[in-house]
Parts: sequence; structure tokens; C-alpha cells
Amino acid sequence: MTAGPTGVIAQTIQLALAPVFVLVAIGNIMNILTTRLGRIVDRSRTLRKLHGETTGAEHDVVVIELRYVDRRIHLIGRALLLLVLSGLAIGVTVGSLFVGEMAGVELRNMTGITFFVAIALLMVALVYLLLETRIAASSLRLPQELLELEREI
Repeated sequence: MTAGPTGVIAQTIQLALAPVFVLVAIGNIMNILTTRLGRIVDRSRTLRKLHGETTGAEHDVVVIELRYVDRRIHLIGRALLLLVLSGLAIGVTVGSLFVGEMAGVELRNMTGITFFVAIALLMVALVYLLLETRIAASSLRLPQELLELEREI
């Protein structure tokens, strides 16, 4: 191998670093989401047990929380799907960088499009994460009577 192609390969590796860092970020977000999903699944198991053991107003509270849990599971599932697709698009981006250089084919448009798609999918996944955290926060609101806001402490 001569110095020329080695320089081109080194430059291509440098170009591939930015998408690879995005891939690392995607993996970290997926780790966060799977941890959240595990906690939600644990909570759903507890609620399913309570569903059969409760009646009246207490049962209604369990059903409402089960609905929140179901929605959260759905949102995290969608976010994970989008992150996987984003990761695959990053892989295609990096692959097209190398194939383009090695084969001497102009794949700049494809590389740009796949990188844009990856970032767009990542952004939509983050919106799903935001929605899921908003649902979690709203479902965990403490009843005002427990806060005893009229008392000075």
C-alpha cells in the first residue's frame, strides 16, 4: 500500500468519527430507555397483582396507573425502535464513507442523506423519551392533602 491510499483511509476514518460518536450517544440513550422500561415492567407486575385485589376507588386508581404504564411502555418501545433504526442509518453512513473511498465511487449524497435520517430518527426518539418522562412525572404527582401546604414547617 502506498502513502496516498493510506492517507485517504486515515482521512475516511477521521470523517467516520463523528457518526461513530453519534452511535455511542444512541447506545447510551438506549441504555437509559431499557433501564426505564425495566422499572416500568416491574411496576406493571405490581399493579397487575393489585388489580385483582382491589375494589372501588382504590381499584380505579390502579386502573388509571395501569393506563399510564401501558402508554409509557408504548412510548419507550417506539423510542427504542427509532434508536435502532438511527443506529442502522449511522452504520450505513459509515459504510458508505468507506465504500465510496475504497471503490472510488461518489456516495456523498447517500452519506449525507443517511446521516440526516439518522439524526432525524434520533430527534424523534428523544421526543418520545420526553413524552414518556412527562407522563411519568404527571402520574407521580403527590396528592395536595399529603403536602399539607397550609402548614408552615
